[in-house]
Amino acid sequence: MFASDAMPPRAAFWLAVVLALALALPFAFAALPQQSDFPAHLARYRVMLDGASDPALAQWYQFHWRIGGNMGADLLMRLLGHVMGLEPAARLIGAAIPVLTGLGLIAVERTLRGRAGLGSVLAMAAVWSPALALGFANFCLSLALALFGLAGWIKLENRRWRAVLFMPAACAVWLCHMAGWGVLVVLVGGYEFSRGGFRGALACWPLLVPAFPVLLGAGGGGISWGEGLIAYKLGIWIKALRVHDAVPDLLLPLVLLVAAYLAGRTGRIDARLGWGALGLVLASLLLPRHLSGGDYADYRLTAVALMVLALAIDWPAPRGVMLAAAGATLVRVVPIALAWHGQAQQLQAMLTVLDHVPVGSRVAGAVAVAEEPWALSPFEHVPCYAAVRRSALTNAHFVGNSFNLMELRGAPSGFADPSQRIVVPRGGRPDLARFAPAAGADYLWYVGEMEPQSLPAGAALVARAPGTMLLKLASPAPAN
Repeated sequence: MFASDAMPPRAAFWLAVVLALALALPFAFAALPQQSDFPAHLARYRVMLDGASDPALAQWYQFHWRIGGNMGADLLMRLLGHVMGLEPAARLIGAAIPVLTGLGLIAVERTLRGRAGLGSVLAMAAVWSPALALGFANFCLSLALALFGLAGWIKLENRRWRAVLFMPAACAVWLCHMAGWGVLVVLVGGYEFSRGGFRGALACWPLLVPAFPVLLGAGGGGISWGEGLIAYKLGIWIKALRVHDAVPDLLLPLVLLVAAYLAGRTGRIDARLGWGALGLVLASLLLPRHLSGGDYADYRLTAVALMVLALAIDWPAPRGVMLAAAGATLVRVVPIALAWHGQAQQLQAMLTVLDHVPVGSRVAGAVAVAEEPWALSPFEHVPCYAAVRRSALTNAHFVGNSFNLMELRGAPSGFADPSQRIVVPRGGRPDLARFAPAAGADYLWYVGEMEPQSLPAGAALVARAPGTMLLKLASPAPAN
């Protein structure tokens, strides 16, 4: 029975749906998505779609399909890219991911409780996580599918064929991204544990089918915890929702934790999700930073843990509380959308220098990154637009392990991410005279607000725009 002052279930449902759609606002406000990794993904998609028909691309890149746990958006681009075009399809997929995540939260709560309430509305405030803002497209897509998978698992309770259905479903989530599959296992395991302890958790065995290709090496890559482990682990929780502005990014996790604490004090935490949230917290603390070729294997789980913890709040809240929870998401999303709008305009101006780059050139990208900023930089992979727009070889791509489907041809050693990043201490200026990737390039494309203190010997300025410059290099190394 709903409390007399609670928001009516129908109104709460539509509030949640509208809020889920609003999660795509940053994509609506920006002509070019401002996720840091987006240009690198876009370049890979271009090679996938056009590499065989574009001789300039073919001389520098090759794309190999192989089974692995990091190919969700690539598969969608294979279906949509030729129909819609490269950039519209990538933009549509990017905008759909946060919306699907929000709808997945609604699906879980409606399946568990028969309504959308405070849990799903408040959880949407954590959808715009560092992983989404950085552009971890495959992981974020797999997270959305994991939520729908949890809802489906609960919905098909006592159906004998559920196990048969979820063996391929788990593989589909794993194909999107291995970490999303791990989230699905933790959520379903927590749900079953809450009902039957460790013996009950064994019911999630159909989800473990993807463990076999992982054990056989299909995940690829290695494992690394890095240095300063305790400080790092503390940092990923302090920065659990780091995106744009330190104050709201720090306050929002506290709001979610306080809301969950108050809900727990009044018996309004749903243990069927609470155990999953705890499992995700433990996973973020125990997992290494680098796993199977991917970075931030642990960090990407902190926002998910907060999201699931908020979703565990079981309360058909009053209208005012529901609207305040919706406001928390809008306060999160609208500033990101406005920031994207300005950054996209700046990026469009930067890209004008590419008009001066001959098709098929070798472009050494140099991106100045301020030391330890709070706001995530959207420009770290901007040099990849040289591959997208001019079929050029550039050094900002993700390559070098089995997690990546694209490989470079004829590139100098180390001519890949993160060779484009120049970390500049506060008050300093980048030194381009000793920028190693320039030794094997025709052009140097500098991106940064700071004026360089030096340039490579013999370099000639070709074009300039706010925040960027293009230099023609002297005596480039011969192509391999």
